[in-house]
Amino acid sequence: METRGVLALRKRQVLILFVLLGLSRAGPESGRYFVAEETEIGSFVANLARDLGLKADQLSSREARVVSDDNKKHLHLDLLTGDLLLNEKLDREELCGSFEPCVVHFQVLMKNPLQFFRAELHIKDINDHSPTFLDKEILLKISESTTIGTTFLMESAQDLDVGSNSLQNYTISSNSHFYIKIRESSDGKIYPELVLDKALDHEEEPEFRLTLIALDGGSPPRSGTTLVLIKVLDINDNAPEFAQSLYEVQVPEDTPPGSRVTTISATDLDAGNYGKISYTFFHASEDIRKTFEINSISGEINLKSHLDFEVIQTYTINIQATDGGGLSEKCTLLVKVIDINDNPPEVTMSSVTNSIPENAPETLVAVFSVRDQDSGDNGRTVCSIQDDLPFFLKPTFKNFFTLVTEKALDRESTAEYNVTITVTDLGTPRLKTQHSITVRVSDVNDNAPTFTQTSYTLYVRENNSPALHIGSVSATDRDSGPNAQVTYSLLPPQDARLPLASLVSVSADHGQLFALRALDHEALQAFEFRVRAADAGSPALSSEALVRVLVLDDNDNAPSVLYPRHNGSAPCTELVPRAAEAGYLVTKVVAVDGDSGQNAWLSYQLLKATEPGLFGVWAHNGEVRTARLLSERDAPRHRLVVLVRDNGEPPRSATATLHVLLVDGFSQPYLPLPEAARARAQADSLTVSLVVALAAVSSLFLLSVLLFVALRLCARPRAASGPEGHFPGHLVDVSGTGTLSQSYQYEVCVMGDSVSEEFKFLKPIIPNVSVQDPVKNTGETAYIRNSFGFNIQ
Repeated sequence: METRGVLALRKRQVLILFVLLGLSRAGPESGRYFVAEETEIGSFVANLARDLGLKADQLSSREARVVSDDNKKHLHLDLLTGDLLLNEKLDREELCGSFEPCVVHFQVLMKNPLQFFRAELHIKDINDHSPTFLDKEILLKISESTTIGTTFLMESAQDLDVGSNSLQNYTISSNSHFYIKIRESSDGKIYPELVLDKALDHEEEPEFRLTLIALDGGSPPRSGTTLVLIKVLDINDNAPEFAQSLYEVQVPEDTPPGSRVTTISATDLDAGNYGKISYTFFHASEDIRKTFEINSISGEINLKSHLDFEVIQTYTINIQATDGGGLSEKCTLLVKVIDINDNPPEVTMSSVTNSIPENAPETLVAVFSVRDQDSGDNGRTVCSIQDDLPFFLKPTFKNFFTLVTEKALDRESTAEYNVTITVTDLGTPRLKTQHSITVRVSDVNDNAPTFTQTSYTLYVRENNSPALHIGSVSATDRDSGPNAQVTYSLLPPQDARLPLASLVSVSADHGQLFALRALDHEALQAFEFRVRAADAGSPALSSEALVRVLVLDDNDNAPSVLYPRHNGSAPCTELVPRAAEAGYLVTKVVAVDGDSGQNAWLSYQLLKATEPGLFGVWAHNGEVRTARLLSERDAPRHRLVVLVRDNGEPPRSATATLHVLLVDGFSQPYLPLPEAARARAQADSLTVSLVVALAAVSSLFLLSVLLFVALRLCARPRAASGPEGHFPGHLVDVSGTGTLSQSYQYEVCVMGDSVSEEFKFLKPIIPNVSVQDPVKNTGETAYIRNSFGFNIQ
């Protein structure tokens, strides 16, 4: 029947719980559950998911947990089934003592969203304790003059069980003089009284030994016994008297053991042994006996052990004063324990999130409860954190608080926060408790890689070896992990004609740049491209940097002589009048160098000359000038070799050969070209041979001489004013290239008929005529005669 009643009561409570859940889903809700003490660990208490109207997987997804007010794990929530199970054996007497009902309060905490559900676990008592007497023997001294019906209050037994399992009855062993009468106090407890049923006679029976039995109401009942020793005394007609029936005293809980609490005093009008009073505790509980002690002679009450306001706030002590004749009187001492702020606040963390994404808005970090076992201001608390943190505390339910971020965090500014929760009570002196939480900010890919420079300038010498490391680019990313892993790549060049893929490559991991093939400064002096640095985040972020590569020149090109040309054709002969003064410009050697910089700085030097000292070459511009005045003794023909050298390391050089013919005037009709000179040299050689032959033959000598003179006379032209018709000219462009600063153009014209090969005219070309389109000016030449008879075009 009792089980059915409990089940019916439980069903009504569950129904009430569902009604409360239906009325308010957002606020705290409560429920009641019942379990018998000493129930085995793992026993089923209730299906919490069903009672809360949730599914079991919702409990798991919302991280449900059970938090007890006393911070002990009495219960365990199975997130897979939603069952509420016992986590330990519960001892009702240990948890609640003599209080009834025995209730353990707990909360069900759920996140996402944050909700609290209040609940109570009622622990039902079982008959697991027998009544016990604190004294194994009770001594009563009763005068023989005591009248029938007189009652003597006996020491009561202690039973830790409550309700029907608690102490219910007393009996005494069979005898002819006494019986037990049960008396109930105002607090519901029962006390045994020994009633005299038959007059005593000290002389007949001076002592009685009886057994007092205490019975509880359990099934089956339990019992406890103590020995009652009754000594029959002679007549004592005055009992001790207290000045007052109730004494009150206040004792701070930090009073050290051994301190005096108070002194109780009684008087007895009798004399002798009947007037001697002894003091004892009467009906004192075990807690009183462990905490206090009384001097049986002086009545002084001292503290035996430490007081604890949080455990017991008030002690009610019954004191009995007994004289030597066995008469006694009782009084009550009320000891009130004064609370001292001796308990710091307690912080219990229910939920902690150790890692938060840096871009998350207001986020729940921790849920915790605060408890202080003191009372009054000593038990009131204030909760705070450091001021310079992007977090704030938010009270939620009863003594629960949440730690929440104020805004989105930035991992690159602060990757980790140490939050110290400080709880201070309002007592004197104030006590505080600190609890530290480490909150790590997890990275989000919100920073693109950043190059150390917006642009890079790299230098590489031409004719480099393939795969040469020419430099590096570097980018850093303020993120962490994969979000900070940077890879490099080349972007397509803006100029589609630039073969970037065959010129350079970049190391994807380290940003090293390599030249893929040998570069040629003369073909490509500089080029630029862009490098992209991308991280491994999702989505990936990237940035770009400009790289400019300058190809440095090597002295890999020898000077090239533009004038005089060495193309296999007949070279031109430079004509110098014998009347020319020192410093006369004979010609100019024009040369260029494909290199650049100092590798293209050219210098000129006269390497060989038919007659040293007659001609000189200016080192910087290649002009060939006479070094002194000409004389009749100077040979008419000269061959000059000019060395052209660049300023590279090592230097490179080329040579130019000049033929110079000394003439008396430009109007002479017998100015042979080099081909005629060579033909004449051959003729002279033949003539010498003939002369030698004619010397042997004297008869032919004169004839040969006359013949030779006649031939020479016949070869002279009729006029020297100018050629008839058009003579082909050789136009040489020695435009300033490299270090040259001026332009010179000459046209040398010769006539080659069968009779003689003589120089006709030399025409320096005016410098302002464009040399890029020589065909355009053909046939449009104007002639200006200078003082030497040149036709200047």
